[in-house]
Amino acid sequence: MSNRHLFDLYVIHVFAGPLSASDMLMHIRTNTDWRASVMSIKAKLSLAISAVVAVILTLNVVIYYAAANNHLQKTAEQNLLHIANQIRVSVESSEAAQSRIEQSLAEKLRAAAIAAKSQLDPDIANISSEQLVKLSRELDVNDISLWRQTDDDIVIVKSSNPEELGLSSKSMDYFYDAFRQLFANRNTTVQEGQRLDHFWSGPINFAKSNPSHINKWGYYYDGTTNYMINPFIDAKSLISFDEQNGTEAVIRQLRADYPELLDITGFDPRFFGKDPILKFKQGELVHNLDVRAIIFGQYTLKDGADVSLVGQALDSGQPVTMKTTVEGKHVLKVLYPVQDEHPYIIGVQFDMAVIAHSLIRQVFLLAAISLGLLLLTLAFSYRLAGALMRPMQLILRKVNNMAKGDFSTPIPQHSKDELGQLAADVNNLGASLIRHTSELESAMEELRSTKGYLESFIDHTSDAIHVIDMDRNVVQGNHAFENMYGWSVQEAAGKPLNNVPAERIQEKQLFLDVISQGEPISNFETERYTKSGQLIDVSITASPIHDQDGRIIAIACISRDITSRKKTEERLLRSEKLSVVGQLAAGVAHEIRNPLTTLRGFIQLGSSRGTINPDHISIMLAELDRINMIVSEFLILSKPQKIRYVHADVNQVMRDTLVLLESEAAAGGITFDVTLEPALANLYCEPNQLRQVFLNLIKNGIQASPGGVSLSIRISNGPDSVTSTTGAIRIEIADQGCGIPPADLARLGEPFFTRKADGHGLGLMVCQQIIAQHQGTLQFQSAVGQGTRAVIVLPNRKRDNGDNLSKAV
Repeated sequence: MSNRHLFDLYVIHVFAGPLSASDMLMHIRTNTDWRASVMSIKAKLSLAISAVVAVILTLNVVIYYAAANNHLQKTAEQNLLHIANQIRVSVESSEAAQSRIEQSLAEKLRAAAIAAKSQLDPDIANISSEQLVKLSRELDVNDISLWRQTDDDIVIVKSSNPEELGLSSKSMDYFYDAFRQLFANRNTTVQEGQRLDHFWSGPINFAKSNPSHINKWGYYYDGTTNYMINPFIDAKSLISFDEQNGTEAVIRQLRADYPELLDITGFDPRFFGKDPILKFKQGELVHNLDVRAIIFGQYTLKDGADVSLVGQALDSGQPVTMKTTVEGKHVLKVLYPVQDEHPYIIGVQFDMAVIAHSLIRQVFLLAAISLGLLLLTLAFSYRLAGALMRPMQLILRKVNNMAKGDFSTPIPQHSKDELGQLAADVNNLGASLIRHTSELESAMEELRSTKGYLESFIDHTSDAIHVIDMDRNVVQGNHAFENMYGWSVQEAAGKPLNNVPAERIQEKQLFLDVISQGEPISNFETERYTKSGQLIDVSITASPIHDQDGRIIAIACISRDITSRKKTEERLLRSEKLSVVGQLAAGVAHEIRNPLTTLRGFIQLGSSRGTINPDHISIMLAELDRINMIVSEFLILSKPQKIRYVHADVNQVMRDTLVLLESEAAAGGITFDVTLEPALANLYCEPNQLRQVFLNLIKNGIQASPGGVSLSIRISNGPDSVTSTTGAIRIEIADQGCGIPPADLARLGEPFFTRKADGHGLGLMVCQQIIAQHQGTLQFQSAVGQGTRAVIVLPNRKRDNGDNLSKAV
């Protein structure tokens, strides 16, 4: 539909009310394929139902996946903790059994040592190796060695095993400590192994004399001999028993039952993460059983973070669970601390791929079931949509007939639901269409009449009206526009109206920016060129034009030629200024005469003496400067000045004004009581116009005051008279004259109203116009017999070339 048609429908809507049903039906009929719409609604309804079901099924799959994944992971964590606890129980049971066996072996070794002591000479020199060999077989031990303490070591001097002879204990860590304690105290405090009276048995370990042997040793010394008796037996069977029936067997069984268990490891925090303690025994590098970082199980998936995790579990005393990736495998690991005489950590690593594979199978199965349900839903919803749309088809057929002009055929009503109510409403609509059609024709006729009236009004108004689009191109104008600016509408249409003076370009841009923001502007005074090049003063009122969506699509401008009015105001202002200048002339002449008298006296004095005193020259120059300043100020007031706003010091403007009025005030015996604000900001103003206002008000105060009094002048920062905010300059001029009656006070500023015999009644009117142009206020406060106070408030805000624009906005 074209924009013109939209505009016509909008006008009908504004002047005649909402569109009638027949127009809506005709618009629908010409722009819609009803059967296609019926089919599309049916399909859309079916697809909508299916989409909802699909979303629900998808959410079900997603929620199931998240819940199942979380549940499986938590179950795996619980299982790992259970497995770790099971291993802890197995280790404790195995350690208890091993401890009992080792305790039994220790007692056996002590008994063998005591029996050997009873059969051996107390002096080691009297004992032979053959005697020890025989004694070993009798006591059912593998071998017996005798240790002798030297100055700096404890060594084997005699033994049934020649490999043991000469063996030193100095490098045997806590074994050496236990030996020294036995020789010194008859007992030992070493924690490792088993301690009995005069006896200590070290833990099972590799033999230093032969690393292929794993032995259990016993050491006995009661002080009655000069040697320590050391029987020992082979402990490989004990190690094999633990591997076959102890913790290692449990671990093997668990890994066989649960292939997803990647590693089951026992960590000794004392040695894990540190360099291994290796010993050379008979030239072979040996890792002793009691200083190993891994005390049981296997550690194939090595992770650098395990050191800190083992420390964390040991410090907290609580299991630590972590999901990570090790050597490309996603694993769930549990580190289970066990508090014992020597605390250790049970680590279990679980393959997360097992959970992922299980979830994928379950989700795939659930997705297949969901897909089947979705297909069933699609078929069922399509049939359901068809059944629901049958009443709608009857309604659409009726509407189509009504669009063709057949309003008489009713729709059969088969139900009481919303579609039945819709059918009843359509039947009622058909019954009332004829009446609405006739009313619409009457409204259209009235609209045409109103449109003609409005066009006649716009074409015959004396104000120039034109419309520009958002690209600044002229769209339309009236006859007054052609008469004022000289361009015909045909000449100006489709292009910008370039009639703005160069110094007003910035002002015009600000003007258009304000309108573009949706703000209207009233009585904005500026200048424009006509087609002939004549510069005229105009007052412009502009407002934005909105479309139905509220967007600004054009700007309507109403222009009025105010050139004659401006010239009249200028002549009036000039007349008042000349009147004031004339009154000042006598005072200025007297003021100039005083410094001239001073100059004449000094020149005569210098002529009589033949020389002029340098101090007199300075005074003469100062007097000449004073004369020049007075004459310059007088000339500024006397000649016409082009209005130009600049930043000026209001204090200085007031001082210059008082210079011109000093002689007149002195002649009347009046003094000035002046108080100026030193930190006053510069005001954006027209200084000459403000000077004229000050002259008028101060002269009125001088003329109204009796001799011997003072005229009070105050300039200070004050509140804005319009917005009541700070940032304004307040000027007060108060006399002590006779005052003004209330009836006359209300008429101040009226043209030609005055009580002076020689007055013309225009001074205060001009003052009020000047203050208004500065967006300020001028008010008078007076009471008979108490004097009069003039209060000026000027807002200190920045202006540009379009000074009147901010005032108009």
